[in-house]
Amino acid sequence: MVENSPYFNLVRSRKAVEQGTHRQIIGGMWDEVGKLQFDYLARDGLAPSDRLLDVGCGCLRGGVHFVEYLEAGNYFGIDISEDLLNAGYETEITDLKLQHKLPRENLHTTGEFDATSFGVKFDAVLALSVFTHLPLNLIKLCLARLGPSVRPGAKFFTTVFYISVDCDWTEPVLHKTGDIITYPDRNPYHYTRNDLEYCCGGLNWRLERLEEWDHPRDQWMAVFVRTGRED
Repeated sequence: MVENSPYFNLVRSRKAVEQGTHRQIIGGMWDEVGKLQFDYLARDGLAPSDRLLDVGCGCLRGGVHFVEYLEAGNYFGIDISEDLLNAGYETEITDLKLQHKLPRENLHTTGEFDATSFGVKFDAVLALSVFTHLPLNLIKLCLARLGPSVRPGAKFFTTVFYISVDCDWTEPVLHKTGDIITYPDRNPYHYTRNDLEYCCGGLNWRLERLEEWDHPRDQWMAVFVRTGRED
């Protein structure tokens, strides 16, 4: 999908799982970032009865927290790597004895942002450290393809590398928090507010807010809201 991003290198993911380093392959900071994303959604009002779709859930760094919190069967995840999904379920979920709350069929392998096979309407969607690795039109494609699986009024929580109007978006930008350099044309990508609003054009989505949330690598939280009527 995105050739210059190591996150889409399935051979790399498989080797990491075989070596037992699946927690590191998704960016590390397992405890810190896993809890951080859960706390953010919980503060925003995520309820145990809500059905949550975790896009790019990997080996369930955040998933383990959501599975424990949500009612049984309410957590769903999609990821491009079957190996990472297996590691998440067979190692992380099993070690925490949470299998009774997460049916294995709630985790699907796809690189096409397809959640229709679950056959449910989601109350919330999360994509942590996904849009940071996608060019703009793939972000728009993600919104378009997920729209039919999300109920009107539901929120889509995503993280991005944000740059303000004071920055020259055509040049690499250093984010002092985390010491990350982002780019306009390759991974990791940075975006302006106008870029994210563009992605909503012609779709049943609007950008509700864009804010800092103490991410250790300076990823900002962009929250989209599903508009329109039920499909």
